[in-house]
This record gives sequence, structure tokens and C-alpha cells, in this order.
Amino acid sequence: MKIWLNGSLRDPDSARVSVFDHGLTVGDGIFETLKARHGRPFALTRHLTRLATSARGLGLPEPDLDEVRRACAAVLDANPMPLGRLRVTYTGGLSPLGSERGTAGPTLCVALAPADPAPDSTAVVTVPWTRNERGALAGLKSTSYGENVIALARARERGATEALLANTTGALCEGTASNVFVVLDGELHTPPLASGCLAGITRALTIEWTGAAETTLPMDVLDRAEEIFLTSSLRDIQAVHRLDGRELPTAPGPVTAKAMRIFDEQSTADLDP
Repeated sequence: MKIWLNGSLRDPDSARVSVFDHGLTVGDGIFETLKARHGRPFALTRHLTRLATSARGLGLPEPDLDEVRRACAAVLDANPMPLGRLRVTYTGGLSPLGSERGTAGPTLCVALAPADPAPDSTAVVTVPWTRNERGALAGLKSTSYGENVIALARARERGATEALLANTTGALCEGTASNVFVVLDGELHTPPLASGCLAGITRALTIEWTGAAETTLPMDVLDRAEEIFLTSSLRDIQAVHRLDGRELPTAPGPVTAKAMRIFDEQSTADLDP
């Protein structure tokens, strides 16, 4: 296994980040997760665009996207596998202890791990914690993931693979690592970015390819939705067959199944849409 760290490929034993790296000490960093099939990443350009957007939002130096492309290609070439999780991490770098950034420059790491295909459907739960749609990190792909770790652990305890959160107004927002879509009266809806949800790459492509509407939705829409599905880079489109105690026995339903088919066809036809 080879990992890219600050300009070169390294063995895992030599790929070391300082204990004073700001990404470790205060979670000052951003990241992207991409699906890679047989050494080819999906939607790389969109992911790099979002990486740069997150860097600006966090006040990090603009990443060298050409270098990130080279790093991704080098890691994929060095670690052949049929399906992988490609992770790009970009942090504030070597810094003093505390919130102030140092002057040594950012840390860039690219790593790859094997991934399993996601099943067509899954169970999810709702959790009592909320997303702050007005917070400084709203909409940024930040490495400050503590809230997601807690919520996902709650989901796992209850036999689910994802947890759905409301925002501070009580509107449906997103999952810990996914966006959520619902079907109401046969029509497809997903929360708008103003809800505080991440601008998911798979979410954006699903909206473009299916015509789904961005709609502010109360949290209780989950109790009456005809169908529910999740989107993310490794799930693609995944139906929900159980939400808390509610069973959706036909999952994936007809609207979800159509969206899955469209996404599969479009993403196969163009690896960098």
C-alpha cells in the first residue's frame, strides 16, 4: 500500500504526520472521499472544485489542484483494486497548540482503501442532535467530524448504517455522510443547501439527472414519505427500507429504482461529469 504525503508516495510506515499538525490537534482540515473503480476516480473535477471551496471557507491556502490530481493518479496506480475509497485530506499543517495556525504550510495526504459495493437498501435512524445551518462550518467538508462519529455510533447501536439530522429550525437536513431524498405524491425532493447540508457530489448529479426539487422539508416528512433514499460517493443512490421503527417494504420503490437506473447509466457513460 502506497500513500501520498506532501509531494511523494510513501509506505504506510514512513507516511507520518506531526503530532502538532493542526488537523490532529484542532480538526483544522478538509477532505474529499471519491469512489474509484479499477484505478479510475469518479467525478474527480467536481470533488476538486469542492475541495477548493471548502479550503476558502475554512481560510486555508488554496490547494494546488494539479498536484492533487497527480497525487490521486499516483496512489491509484500504485494500489490496484476493483473498488476503492480514495481519500484526499488537506489540513492547516504544522501549527502551535491551540487554534492559531502556523506558517509551515498545509499538509496534503491522499490514501486509498478497498471498498465493498453498497447494498441496494439500508436501515437509518433519526437522532436528537442538529446541524447548525448558520455555523462557520455549514456546508464545508471539514475534518471536524466528532458530531458525525457520535450520531453514526447511535445508528450502529440501533442496527442502522446512517443517522439523519434536522437543522436548528427543525427542517430535514442530511445524514452524517450522506444526503437524503424523499418521494412525496410521486415527486422527488431533497433539502436545499440553505438547510445546512453538504453540497454532495452525488446529490448534485442526482438533481441534474432526475429533476429532483430542492425543497425545505419538516423533519416529520420522513413519517409520510412514500420512498426515501440516500446519496453519497460510495453509496451512489441507496434506498431506505427502514426508518426508526417504520418499514418501507417495497424499497427500492419505483421512483428510487428509476433514479438508481439513471444514475448508473449516466455515471457509467461519463466518469467525470
